[in-house]
This record gives sequence, C-alpha cells and structure tokens, in this order.
Amino acid sequence: MSLETKIYQRGNSLNLMQILKDSLSDIYKSRFLAKQLATRDIKSQYRESLLGIFWAFVTPLSTALVWIFINKSGAVSLDDTGVPYPLFVFAGTLMWSTLTDAINMPMMATRGSLGIMSKINFPKEALLVSGFYKLLFNSSFKILLIVFFFFFFSVSLSWYILLFPLTFLILNLAGISVGLLITPIGLLYNDVSKFISLSLRFIMYVTPVVYTIPETGLMKTLMEWNPLTPLILINRNVLLGLELSFLNYFIGIALVTIPLLLLGLLIYRVSIPVIVERFNA
Repeated sequence: MSLETKIYQRGNSLNLMQILKDSLSDIYKSRFLAKQLATRDIKSQYRESLLGIFWAFVTPLSTALVWIFINKSGAVSLDDTGVPYPLFVFAGTLMWSTLTDAINMPMMATRGSLGIMSKINFPKEALLVSGFYKLLFNSSFKILLIVFFFFFFSVSLSWYILLFPLTFLILNLAGISVGLLITPIGLLYNDVSKFISLSLRFIMYVTPVVYTIPETGLMKTLMEWNPLTPLILINRNVLLGLELSFLNYFIGIALVTIPLLLLGLLIYRVSIPVIVERFNA
C-alpha cells in the first residue's frame, strides 16, 4: 500500500479558499478519530472522579442555587419571570455555562494536545470535532435535569421546544467561533485565557442569565446591546415556552456566526502548525 507523500515548502502566497476547503474536508474525514478522542477523554474524566457525571452540571446548578437563595431571602428583588424562578435561573445558567464552555473549548482542546501534535501528524480539526462532541455530551445531562424541573414544577411544554435543537446548535457554534479567533494568541500567552475567564464573569451580569432585562436604566441599555443577550434569551425562552423577544437580533447573530466560524477555521488551520513548531523549537 503506497503512502501519501507531502512536501512542505515556503510559498509566496496563500490560497485562502483552498486552505478553508482543506479544513472543512479534514473536519469531515476526522469524524471517527474525533469520536475516539472524545470517548477516551470522557471516560478518563469520569473514571477518575468520585461523583462522576455530577460534575457535568455542578456549575450551573450551584450558580442557580445561589441566586435562588438570594431571591428567597429578599436581598434582591427580581421581576416576574413567567415561570417558577428556580426553573428560569437554572435554564439561564445552563445556557451560559454551555456558551462559556464553547468559547473555551478550542483553546483547551488544542492546548491539551500540543505534545501529541508534535509527534503525530493528524488533522488538527479532529480536536475541534472531539471538543464539540464533549460539549454535546455534557449538555445532554444538564438538559435532562431541566426536564426534571419541568415535572417537579408541573410546567407544560410549548411547541417552541421543537426549535431548541437549532437554537442550541447556534449557541454552541457562536461560542466556538469566538473561541477559534482567540485560540492562537491564547496558546502563545496564558494571560489571554485568564483575561477571558475574568471577562466572562463580568459579562454574565450584563446578560439576562439570572434575571430579566430591567425596564429602564443603564443595565437595560447594556443588556439590549449585548450580543450574548439574544443567544441566552432565545434558547431559554424556546425551552420554557416564553415570548421570543430579540428574535431578529438572534437571527442576525446566527447569520454572522457562519462567516465568523469559517474565518476562525481558516486562522486555526494556518496558525496551529506554526504554534506547534514554536513550542517544540
């Protein structure tokens, strides 16, 4: 069996369309490898954990419990959410944790495989597909917990929920797009990942994750202009059967996500071999 031979040499120009085509082709071809990597990582993650799959939803659950306590204690007065507040806040924190995981995924998946990439030649896009599989796996358990909340609070389902797979996919792709753009510089400088983590903690409080948008004031303006607002609101409202506010904004974000994702893949394809070479120089 003859093996493919590749010759790497410096060129005067880059065919961006060809690079993007190769990237998309490798995403398709690496499905099996990505599945194997995701299976290995998931088994390793939960095999070494005493509480197992509980850690998949401990972050949104703990955040939700804090805000439920604050609401019950009367320390913060919150507007009517249209559904029981525990269900509202957990759905919001679930969407937020999914979005932040999607933003961090490309950098974390690549950083954890820098060593193996220097020794084995394989499609680097397999790491992204593997990370996406793990995102969906972890999110599935969070969604199951929301189903429990539906039965516990006797909340009826709306036909809006049929749109949830599509809106949830857009939420993940939007986060991955942002993550792809910051991954190259984040791999070179650890400060970037710390800055992103710190920024997301602040941005959460100008996004309607645990409370509704105020009727007046600076917070109302910030939330309405925040591009993360429609991603959280539409997904939560579709799931809970609430009014689909910010729908046009959400559609705009979805349309922007497509070219942003392609740009991110292009940058990832070009930059990762250079970064791997630098780390092993």
